Amino acid sequence: MPMIDSHSAMRPTLILGGTTEGNRLAAALAQAGLPAVHSFAGRTEAPRAQPVPVRTGGFGGVDGLVRYLRAAGIGRVIDATHPFAAQMSGNAVAACAAAGVPLLALERPAWVAGPGDDWRMVPDLGTAVAALPATPARIFLAIGRQHLAAFAARPGHRYLVRLVDPPREALPLPGCTVEVARGPFDMAGDRDLMIRHRIDGLVTRNAGGTGAVAKLLAARALGLPVIMIARPRLSARAVVATLDEALRWLHADLGV
Repeated sequence: MPMIDSHSAMRPTLILGGTTEGNRLAAALAQAGLPAVHSFAGRTEAPRAQPVPVRTGGFGGVDGLVRYLRAAGIGRVIDATHPFAAQMSGNAVAACAAAGVPLLALERPAWVAGPGDDWRMVPDLGTAVAALPATPARIFLAIGRQHLAAFAARPGHRYLVRLVDPPREALPLPGCTVEVARGPFDMAGDRDLMIRHRIDGLVTRNAGGTGAVAKLLAARALGLPVIMIARPRLSARAVVATLDEALRWLHADLGV
């Protein structure tokens, strides 16, 4: 990959990140000498150090993102957010169209059930709550802190929650057990976790990728059922699945 003069007037690339893919993309652009800004939503207290400038927090909706794109002189946007960050991804589509800025989504492929998997596919969080067993069970909720409140409607179960950061206040799911850990995880570790907590089933979102697949491999090994929440539908946009594809798109846009 050719190196670019750091004093070039080239307009920076905005990476909408917070994922492994976003981190890898930022590292690749820094190595190539391509100017970039890596944007984080700010939900994680101590995100990994980045080799490019970082901004944290929301933009203030579509209009706020349009203002930022223009004020920062952004040349292109690569949306490498979580596959369930539907609002941010939708805002990016609308803002880039309004600002005339090229947009690409770097989106990891969804998980697909294989031999030995016992998945119950559901379209959304509410349906996942309704799909829980009728009798009390020990459920591993791998869905993120901001979605726990929905499961308070089913208090008869015992819930295990894994968080990146220790909770600073009471969680909206009374009585849940919290494990604090940062991935990536491996199958052996997640299998031990499920055995230790005597887990009867798993609820997760179809995030895809390899960094969080360990829990699915562990559930398969233990013969546990999985309630799998499907990805939200997003506005039409150009999408690639790999870092190499994203870099080829970027270089084609830059003409280098």
